[in-house]
Amino acid sequence: MLISRDIAIIGSGAWGTALAIHAARLGWSARLWARRPELAEKIQNTRENEAFLPGFSLPPEVTVISDPAQAVTGAGLVIWVVPSHGLRDVARLFRPFLNPKTILMSATKGIEDNTYSSMTQILAQECAQDTPIGAMSGPSFAREVAQGLPTAVTVAFRDAAVAKTIQSLLSAPVYRIYTSQDVTGVELGGAMKNVYAIAAGVCDGLSLGYNARAAFLTRSLAEMTRLAAAMGANPLTLSGLSGLGDLMLTATGDLSRNRKVGLRLGAGESLADILANQRAVAEGVNNARSIWGLAQAKNLILPTAREIYRVLHEGKDPRQGLVDLLTRRLKDELAPDLIPKSLTH
Repeated sequence: MLISRDIAIIGSGAWGTALAIHAARLGWSARLWARRPELAEKIQNTRENEAFLPGFSLPPEVTVISDPAQAVTGAGLVIWVVPSHGLRDVARLFRPFLNPKTILMSATKGIEDNTYSSMTQILAQECAQDTPIGAMSGPSFAREVAQGLPTAVTVAFRDAAVAKTIQSLLSAPVYRIYTSQDVTGVELGGAMKNVYAIAAGVCDGLSLGYNARAAFLTRSLAEMTRLAAAMGANPLTLSGLSGLGDLMLTATGDLSRNRKVGLRLGAGESLADILANQRAVAEGVNNARSIWGLAQAKNLILPTAREIYRVLHEGKDPRQGLVDLLTRRLKDELAPDLIPKSLTH
């Protein structure tokens, strides 16, 4: 499959900027879209995204613009990197200017409130594309990608040929891409790990120790697998880069915004105060609500997801949440009612 080497990246946060830098290093002509004209002009002129990814110069192949039509015209690939709660509105903004032959790929990690739609589902609903729509996810801090440090991610399209095309075009010795046809699993892993990273941060903020964090993360992965399987995903996907890999990074890495939210909650700060002075979006805050709502809709037992939802959105004290988790009825680790049916047959 041949596609234009022009790439449009919709969203000028840290991750979008890092992807633009990476694409430019590979010889792509990258157009980075910023919603605010004044921000686009500033980044274009200074050649640095001082607000979201300071310290990195944009290669000459990167053009920063705010006009939607100019951003996507002629692009062979459009990558969406806006916050999950805003993707639907942004997709509607771009719809009139998209070529129906352009491949769309989400690099946004989240589940929409109320509708429980994934990011690729939103793109399919709003952009009316007949061409493939896929997702990229995995353990990938923006700053390290911009630095050119080794990173591995997964690109998922239901059409394996399209996934292989994107793999060949965006892979580099320091940016290894694996392919998958399990779009549902890859997207759910990327969305859920943010929620559990907040929980892990709370654990560390309460100074509970390494044993407790390891237990939290192990049981978190079990919950992630349970929900993904209920949604029709391959449970093994959650043991890969977009599940376990991204969970480990986001829950333990010091660059993680979601982990930092949890640390500060565990230290006694209120969520309102934390969000008031945090510039970048911590996706796990909103997604705690959507993941818990999705679990309820599927009648699933996700104790950690339930407690972090209550801490974030019902004002529950983190210490009480911990007590309630640890004092639940004792169970067998592999009890049939606690794991996806697809793993018991």
